[in-house]
Amino acid sequence: MHSIPEGIDTPDVLIDRDVLERNVERMAAAVRAKGLALRPHAKTHKIPEIAALQLAAGAAGLTVATIGEAEVFAAHGADDLFLAYPLWVGPRQAERLRRLSATARITVGTDSAEAATAMGGQLGDAAGDVAVLVEIDSGHHRSGVHPEAAADVARAAARAGLRVEGVFTFPGHSYAPGMPAEAAAQEQLALDRAAGRLEAAGFAAPRRSGGSTPSALLTDGSVATEVRPGVYVLGDAQQLELGRCALEDIALTVASTVVSRHEGGNGVPRRIVLDAGSKVLGSDRPAWATGHGRLRDHPEARVTALSEHHATVVWPEDQPLPALGERLRVLPNHVCITMNLVDDVAVVRGGELLERWTVAARGRNR
Repeated sequence: MHSIPEGIDTPDVLIDRDVLERNVERMAAAVRAKGLALRPHAKTHKIPEIAALQLAAGAAGLTVATIGEAEVFAAHGADDLFLAYPLWVGPRQAERLRRLSATARITVGTDSAEAATAMGGQLGDAAGDVAVLVEIDSGHHRSGVHPEAAADVARAAARAGLRVEGVFTFPGHSYAPGMPAEAAAQEQLALDRAAGRLEAAGFAAPRRSGGSTPSALLTDGSVATEVRPGVYVLGDAQQLELGRCALEDIALTVASTVVSRHEGGNGVPRRIVLDAGSKVLGSDRPAWATGHGRLRDHPEARVTALSEHHATVVWPEDQPLPALGERLRVLPNHVCITMNLVDDVAVVRGGELLERWTVAARGRNR
């Protein structure tokens, strides 16, 4: 068990460098062994130094959610970026995409003929500099077209001057207990059907992109050509509860201090209160989750309530209640939200502070 470095004031986000590097290398090796390309989703960490580790380990490029994120990572040397989002492109977005495509290979997502037509029209002569993947709904039922409709979107994109390179999907329903394997199978089926529709319409579909953190290691190379997990690099309480990572695989914790303690009784729970509330942990809690977060070194405890600056933790009856001023490490439920709430993070190793990294793409939501 590593202590929180003395130089850390709480609440603060800590990233264990050793665990981070192990996660990067392990996913890269596992995906490579399946014959797939790895294109990690950088919206999870938003940090150029982590992206550099992923690219050095063999990632084919990065996935991002917004043009703003793409601009940040391109400015730090990333030269192959996929905006895995059904963009609606107006004049300002088109100008930014033109600038990006001058320095990096840019691919964008679309899931409608209307959006593809608008994008091509706004890009004008630069339309051919931007590649497009048609987004497919593989069971998450968020964005994406039915696989049978993929060719209609591809035709509109081609008429607008865009380069159609294949299809992609996000099996987001893998983020539920017992669902990763089923979601991975549905993803493969949807990608296969959609790619077949494109090929029947005269389009090549060399890129068939899928994969979330819960499903990425269940994806094989029989249909998909690349996967886009994001959370794996840091881990969180949600992945722990889903059984998709172990406690020792979680690289990110939030250092916190006990600011209030209560032995409870008469129907009042035995509890402590930490100084890490929703403004650093985030407030995401899936319906199936057992709490608003976990404690790294006390897995039986549960964060049962969050306020903006308070985390209420119900403490096991058979364990000593922590003292006021004691410092504990919290595992957020959803690490992506935590990373969009802080300006920088502390990089630690063996209980020592190594350096601080700026969350450079924080807030780049457009």
